[in-house]
Order: sequence, then C-alpha cells, then structure tokens
Amino acid sequence: MTAETPETLTLDELDYQLLTALQLAPRADWQRIGAALGVDASTAARRWNRLFRSGHAWISCMPAQFALQSVVLAVIEVDCVAGRLPEVAAGLADDVNIVTLEHVTGARDLLIQAAFVDHVQLGRYLSLRLGMLPGVAASRTQIALTVHIEGSRWRLDRLSDGARQSLVEGRPTAVRPGHVLGDEDVRLMQVLSEDPRQPAVRIAERTGLSPTTVRRRLDRLDAERSLAYRCEVARYVSGYPISVSIWCTLPAGDTGRVVSKLSGMRETRFCATLSGSANLILVVWLRSVQEVAAFEARLAVQVPELRITDRAVALWVMKLGGHLLDPLGRKLRTVPLGFWNDPESDAAEGELLARLRQVVG
Repeated sequence: MTAETPETLTLDELDYQLLTALQLAPRADWQRIGAALGVDASTAARRWNRLFRSGHAWISCMPAQFALQSVVLAVIEVDCVAGRLPEVAAGLADDVNIVTLEHVTGARDLLIQAAFVDHVQLGRYLSLRLGMLPGVAASRTQIALTVHIEGSRWRLDRLSDGARQSLVEGRPTAVRPGHVLGDEDVRLMQVLSEDPRQPAVRIAERTGLSPTTVRRRLDRLDAERSLAYRCEVARYVSGYPISVSIWCTLPAGDTGRVVSKLSGMRETRFCATLSGSANLILVVWLRSVQEVAAFEARLAVQVPELRITDRAVALWVMKLGGHLLDPLGRKLRTVPLGFWNDPESDAAEGELLARLRQVVG
C-alpha cells in the first residue's frame, strides 16, 4: 500500500468472522482460530495476512494500566490557528503518550486522549509541550476520574455462540500482578505492539531475550492481564465508520446504574467520568451520521437522567491505540505507547524553577 494509491478492499463474511475471532482471542494459534471458523489454519492465516499487510486490520497491544486506573488519562481539546491544523496534528502524532488523536467537529479542532504518570507530568506536558507547539491557539483539559468502558471490549459480533465459546474456554484465570513491570517488560510490550501475532523468535531477536524467556514473560503478562489487546479494522469497512464523542452531565449517585445501561448498548466504545462540569464522556461508533439523532433519542429513553451538553463527530481518527491511520482508517504505522519524556521541556522547566528561586529585590 502506498500513499499515492492506497489499496481498498471488500470484506466478506469470513473476514468479519476472522476479525471477531481475533477480538476474542488475539494471540490464539491459527489452528484454533480456523477450527472456530470452520476453515483450515492456512486459510485463516492467509486471510489475516491480506488484511494486515494492506493496513485494513491490526491488533493493538498496550499496557493494561493505560486502560485502567493506574495512570492519569486526560481528555484534551485543542484549538488550532486557522490553516495550521495539519501542522499541529503532525507535530503531535509521534507523542508516545497520546492514545487517540482525532480531527473533530464542534467547539474544538482536535480531540486527544493521552496518558500520564501523574498530574505533575500532565501539567508539564500541557504547559511545556502542547502550549508551546506552533499553531496551537488554546487547549482545555479534563481528567478521566474513572474509565468505565474502553475499546478492548468492543466486538463485531459475527460469530455463533459455539464459536465464541471455543475461543474463550480454557483461558487462564486472571491473577494479581506479582511485581511492578520492569524495563524488559516495557520493551517487550513495545515490540509486541507492532504486531502482537509475531512469533516469539522474532520478538527475541528484537529484544535480545531468548525465545524461551519471551514466551515465559508473555505467558505471565497475559495471566496477570497486564496487556490489553484490541483487534481493529479500517473504519470504512467496519460497518461502523462514524465515531461520535458525547459530553454529558449526570447526577453522581446515578453513575453505576447509568454506566451499566451504557455498557449494554451495542454502539458504546468508551465511557469515562470526567473532572469538569460535563462529568461524563461517551464515545460511540455508528453506521452513519444520520444515526446520531436516533441514537441520542434512544439514549434519552433508556437513560433519561443523562443530559447531553455537547457532541463532536470525528472527521479523521488520526491515531487510535498507538497506531497512525489514514482518513479511511487504514493503519499507516505504529507508535508504541509509553509515557512522555522530553529533554527540551525538562530544560524549560528547569529554567522556570531557577527563575522562581531567585529572590526579587
């Protein structure tokens, strides 16, 4: 696939079943995947390679803490100087802490979800990185106090109950993480994120570990649920090409009951309690723009206590789960997720601290 002549595909039912199978069991061997689909292993592998190599499907892998509560997840709205949005987006695309980057409609140009070690790092990023980026006119930030629903649970749902059961049965029971992730674990996850289905021998070559060590570490990380996987598909062939972010207000005492209802709605991709006056954000995937009004009407019936205050339709999901995408949602390349670190910003902060230490007069 090239930028000049990007390949377009038409997916058939077996392709969608394959993608659903990999959403359920992203690292299962091809024999098991094929058995669930009623085809041989080589057919399943060939189908996947066609989708993967053309950028139409891929598997994201990120530290589970990015999707849970052990990091500070920020929702950042960015206003750009007229005509400079492409420059700003390109400048932010390789920031390893940005999970999602979207060009959207409404009262902001870009909408970002980004992860930080703590509130101090978030403040440093906003003032010394984002605030100093040429072309940024203003930004507004809220913290996701609790992430209730995240993307790894989203499914295409194209398999029978029996096929689904065959893929999830026998999965080890989750255990508590036994230790803090070390540098080798982080490096392993970064290599794995480029293609979670690559063999252990290839991962070993790139990390300097032995294949046996790679397998043992991956088994442990999987058992501890330290990794979150997402099998994604290019939006134009997904059946759900429209992503809408909806800001809402909700009485605090109703959160649990409302989130339970939202999690049962097919369209829900992401839901988090926010720190601002609009205290809940909901991201839904829809079949068309025309469905936005119908979805909101159904939301009003099922969750009448929820009041919508704003909405934004994604015009281009530029980055999703650490992968850069083209306007049709095909994967361009991977930016392995991590925590932001910038020597230039550290130096700028050092200069500010030096000024603050100076005694005036």
